[in-house]
Amino acid sequence: MTLTAERKIVLITGASSGIGEAAARALAARGHHVVLGARRTDRLKALVEDIRAAGGSAEYETLDVIRAEGVRVFTYAAYSKHGRIDVMINNAGVMPLSKLEALKVDEWNRMIDVNIRGLLHGIAAALPIMQNQHHGHFVNVASIGAHAVSPTASVYCATKYAAWAISEGLRQEVGGEIRVTTISPGVTESELAESISDPVGRHEMRTYRQVSIPASAVAEAIAYAVGQPAEVDVSEIIVRPTASVA
Repeated sequence: MTLTAERKIVLITGASSGIGEAAARALAARGHHVVLGARRTDRLKALVEDIRAAGGSAEYETLDVIRAEGVRVFTYAAYSKHGRIDVMINNAGVMPLSKLEALKVDEWNRMIDVNIRGLLHGIAAALPIMQNQHHGHFVNVASIGAHAVSPTASVYCATKYAAWAISEGLRQEVGGEIRVTTISPGVTESELAESISDPVGRHEMRTYRQVSIPASAVAEAIAYAVGQPAEVDVSEIIVRPTASVA
């Protein structure tokens, strides 16, 4: 474990796998205390045990970002216990890709609920605390899909553009004491593709993911943004495979 100059209290949603899990490991390895939230508590428990075994500091709580009250309880529990919240990483996301003509309305709504409402719930829960303590840092995980649309990904890209837009608006509104970073990963190794029920979307993603980067690469970008001095706001980082054309 490499200790940082300042130990931060870091909350991470969607922390049971992929980028969330990798960010938890990377930040804990730098001496930060990570508070992990997700629905799959068995995975969170195992992750916390791994982090502690490596000398890090971590805890977890069950969390479904669709429920605004659940996110508020998760956030305020951490604040009550530790006296502050330094970083809120809004990472939870889903990606059930399909062409619009497939009319998978339930999946569209799920992406809107998790990718947009879940982000807003994280902001609503942590922003009053950060304003009251006069410091804080939001790290919102968007996607390269916020910058480029591809077939089968119309709704997903729309939700990630919304995440980018919300982050940029938040940055302009709270600048001075609170930092806001948007992380936009390109094709990354994760379980997101497992949520694709549409055969066309699954085939497109299988082809698309022939070139990808590990979640740890995105986690390093998050750690870089978190580790900057308080007067430095890393507004956005795009991380993608070197061979990627999108």
